[in-house]
Amino acid sequence: MQTISSTYPRLVVRDTTEALAFYRDVFGAEPTQRHTDDAGRTVHAEMLLAGVRIAVKDEDEGDPSPARLGGTPVIMAVELSDPDGVAAAMLARGASVIHPITDHPYGRAGRLADPFGHQWMLLRPSTDTGQPSLAASAARSERG
Repeated sequence: MQTISSTYPRLVVRDTTEALAFYRDVFGAEPTQRHTDDAGRTVHAEMLLAGVRIAVKDEDEGDPSPARLGGTPVIMAVELSDPDGVAAAMLARGASVIHPITDHPYGRAGRLADPFGHQWMLLRPSTDTGQPSLAASAARSERG
């Protein structure tokens, strides 16, 4: 059987330079590498966001961006301490609101689309969801 050593999302965008700057400024992502072709298009770049590797590349004929497709079915979910502040930073840099940041039983959350068409769910989880923790549920299951 094949052993999988790693997995990561790859975001296709119109302009990798702008996208990496946006993700750095809004989320604090750290670009770690970038590779371009002879025409200067980014064929692969990586950044770290909260210790998670995310790849970014310029769109081309084989890899269209959400802007060319008219949307995306993928939502990047980010748990953070200040969804309102990050949403404001995203909006100031050209993002748009899909669902405003509001309070929910599971926490304070909303969803925005970045200027490149990728969707980001911003969530500060509730500390009291009214639901038993996984550990408590597992303990009950073991007791029968």
